[in-house]
Amino acid sequence: MKNKTIGQFAMPLLCMLLGSAALAQGATKEALYVRSLAASCANCHGTDGKAVAGSPVTSLAGLDKTYFLAQMAAFKSGARTATVMHQISKGFNDAQIQNLAAYFAEQKK
Repeated sequence: MKNKTIGQFAMPLLCMLLGSAALAQGATKEALYVRSLAASCANCHGTDGKAVAGSPVTSLAGLDKTYFLAQMAAFKSGARTATVMHQISKGFNDAQIQNLAAYFAEQKK
């Protein structure tokens, strides 16, 4: 049996502590869930959907909800071509896409 390292316990503990701190500051579980969904977009679209200036990638912050929903539907159906968004969009269900649309619409550009 292998010995467990401190690192194997540190990350789950850190996540638990940060989650508890956020809830104590008034963030709801739903808000934290939506923020974690949005974090998956950060690799390309920037933190909170704010793409780096001059980037060819669309900034999602402040994007109209209806436009966001239409684009995600187009990616999912293949009507809009993309390098990876057609695959990524298929990983989200309709409720998650609705939540993302609302989240990014609320972010300042």
